[in-house]
Amino acid sequence: MGERFDKGLAVRKQVLGEAPVAQRVSSAQGELNADLQQYLTEFAWGDIWSRRQLSLRDRSLATIAMLAAQNRPTELKTHIGGAINNGMTMEEVAEVFLHAAVYCGFPAAMTCMRLAREVAAAREGAPG
Repeated sequence: MGERFDKGLAVRKQVLGEAPVAQRVSSAQGELNADLQQYLTEFAWGDIWSRRQLSLRDRSLATIAMLAAQNRPTELKTHIGGAINNGMTMEEVAEVFLHAAVYCGFPAAMTCMRLAREVAAAREGAPG
């Protein structure tokens, strides 16, 4: 698909994991959202996440904070896993959500903590 797509796909897989990204991209082939997946991979991952001004870890911290503020639980759950892959601890993830309680409200922070527990439990049950 091109250099931007390949660059973005590599970063996306590094952050979110090979299997989840492969599933999302392959399931979009021939579907209505194929163009969206291509644009997302090229722009968000190839152009923005690939920049060197912030580390992947810092980008993950900013991303989970912004998703918490926007109440986007599906993407948040995905990016909690990415934050762990990028070196954040579950304690640091929880601290982001505790901090979010001040600015986003306690209901949002409680949802975020529940999602973090789900991700942690899934990762503990995962082989390897």
